[in-house]
Amino acid sequence: MEKNKIKLGIAPIGWTNDDMPDLGSEISFDRCITEMSEAGYVGCEVGNKYPTNPSVLLEKLKLLNLQIANRWFSSFILTKPFNEVEKDFRVSCEFLKAVGAKIIGVSEQSYSVQGQLNTPIFGNKYVLNDEEWNILCVGMSKLGYIAKEYGITLTYHHHMGTVVQTEKEIDKFMNLCDSNSVYLLYDCGHLAYCKEDYIGVLTKYIDRIRHIHLKDVRIKEIDRVEKEKLSFLQGVRNGTFTVPGDGDSDFDKIFEIIIGSNYQGWLIVEAEQDPAKANPFDYAVKARKFINKKLDI
Repeated sequence: MEKNKIKLGIAPIGWTNDDMPDLGSEISFDRCITEMSEAGYVGCEVGNKYPTNPSVLLEKLKLLNLQIANRWFSSFILTKPFNEVEKDFRVSCEFLKAVGAKIIGVSEQSYSVQGQLNTPIFGNKYVLNDEEWNILCVGMSKLGYIAKEYGITLTYHHHMGTVVQTEKEIDKFMNLCDSNSVYLLYDCGHLAYCKEDYIGVLTKYIDRIRHIHLKDVRIKEIDRVEKEKLSFLQGVRNGTFTVPGDGDSDFDKIFEIIIGSNYQGWLIVEAEQDPAKANPFDYAVKARKFINKKLDI
């Protein structure tokens, strides 16, 4: 790992939650990015309170020496005409190009249960058939080449409650997608959540990973989610996720793999929590200190 080729950022979801707007509704965009900068980060992802005008956004970020690292994109390749998905995707790519970002994080949201407040996250995910796998991966590969037109790399975000959640599903997805246009957004938290081999996945795909989310989990809370048949969002409220070093994940091993690789790009602290229970600035500082101690960046 070349330290000068690694940048450390943080997602705004710890301050204001995109899926549950009441979490952090009182926290302004200005407070969010100011605290990100004060905590020692150099970049961030795009949140729901960010200015939609690239010039306005860049002006505010420049004052705090922050960059845009990535933006989430919800694709619906399986349930919408591809031209509609492409149109929305190009809008996102144009925005990212305008703010100087090089990565877009895509997650297929067709049939997803992650945002359903009353649907148990365990045991209810949709499983694709062979025809659907082909449609998804052909479409995602096309989006990858479209992203390249803007100088942007498509990274796929495997996620709890979606059609690409497990290690086997990640394997199939990565095998079927064009390796020249689709890369992986690795999120240790989501793999640990569904009790998959998050170390094995990182090891297997480190050379095809172009964006990394660093998210810790609290196993006790995940077990509660499974036992009480809670939804993904209910789990977030209860504290299933936290920042690196504050939960039960093996970050020593995660960092060992990253250090031993040629990974270049962003490491993004992303831990959706209730800001009323987990002060965003305090947890951002906690994560920054932990990562600096382990990686010296």
